[in-house]
Amino acid sequence: MDDDPADQPVRVTARRGAAIALGVAAIGWVVAATFLLRTSVPGNLHFRHIDSAATFGANTVRRAAHYERFGNWDWLASQVATVGVLILYAKRGAVFARQSAAGPIGTGMLLGMLGLALVWLSNLPFGIAQHWWDRRHHVSSEGYIAWATGDWAQLGAAFLSICLALVIVMAIAQKLPRTWWLPGALVFVAIGTGFQLTVPYLVSLGTHPLRTPALLASARADERAQGLPNIPIRVENVSDTTDEVNAYAVGLGSSRRVVLWDTLLDGRYSNRVVNIVMAHELGHHSSRHLPKGLAWYALFALPGTYLIARATRRRGGMSRAEAVPIGLFVVVALQLVVSPAQAWISRRMEAEADWKALQTTHDPKAARQLFVSFAKANGSDPSPPTWSYLLLENHPTLEQRVAMVDAWAARNGQR
Repeated sequence: MDDDPADQPVRVTARRGAAIALGVAAIGWVVAATFLLRTSVPGNLHFRHIDSAATFGANTVRRAAHYERFGNWDWLASQVATVGVLILYAKRGAVFARQSAAGPIGTGMLLGMLGLALVWLSNLPFGIAQHWWDRRHHVSSEGYIAWATGDWAQLGAAFLSICLALVIVMAIAQKLPRTWWLPGALVFVAIGTGFQLTVPYLVSLGTHPLRTPALLASARADERAQGLPNIPIRVENVSDTTDEVNAYAVGLGSSRRVVLWDTLLDGRYSNRVVNIVMAHELGHHSSRHLPKGLAWYALFALPGTYLIARATRRRGGMSRAEAVPIGLFVVVALQLVVSPAQAWISRRMEAEADWKALQTTHDPKAARQLFVSFAKANGSDPSPPTWSYLLLENHPTLEQRVAMVDAWAARNGQR
């Protein structure tokens, strides 16, 4: 039967309305992204060229480049394997749905867990290879069994999060089969927010308070300089498995924490250098990078859930369990596609935290010592290949970080 001509104006109006709504949403996305991209780093800084061999040592640069080269290609191979496995699962996974008697949502959960298990198994050989490489280069001394079982809690949390998201999304999709992606995006953001709020308390279980009086006094001074309240500084014991150094900021509101690896406190670094690390991590909190990260997650979640909805319609949409394998494939594919943008955003935030540390401590000498040490202590390539920089580097390169220190010093008359 031909379409009723009287319905054509209605369809045209609906399409125009949808196009206008899409255009307004796109403009809103760009405006929000522009606001989130603002940083306190001056735009007129002059970064001079850094001679890696002279700054970090020629032998150190060669060893770091050799060490990271293996990891870069290992990661790339793992992504190819993951995508290949999920393509097969997207094509064949519907068979498992037809054999299940658990109902649409229960079957969807089972398919989600099976997909995650396949991803974990496909990545396991590459993880073992990377751990072997780390042990060979004395980056890690952890045994293989301890390494393999060390992330069970994190893996379990991922399984629970995916299952919870699937339950809620599939329930919404049964009521709103074509527009579930709008509230679905909010569900993903809500789960991410809950994760950010609760993880600091879990992290605290494996850490202890910083007890060095001089460093605590420095941290309090850094907080006052950055307009922060007292934020707990915790120490995580990792020295029995690695000599690498690291620190991180976690939490929102009252759950905010700064965590230092105890390798920073083993005598290799002066209090001035450790203070740079603390000021950097506090800079993440004073710059509100963690809430901004959630905002970025929301911005990516909206078009992401829409694309999932479009891709799964061929299997009846996300209200049906058969669509779950396709949905998982789209999620992983989207993560790969947007990884350069996410890495770039992260690098901007890390650069701002570096700038905050310099503005807070006024100690470019200590900052330079810290960044130069990363090449040897962590095996970080000061100038990685462009492709790995664009895809994998969530921090500025060590060359860029040293160049920022020098630019700050020149700007403030401390050459």
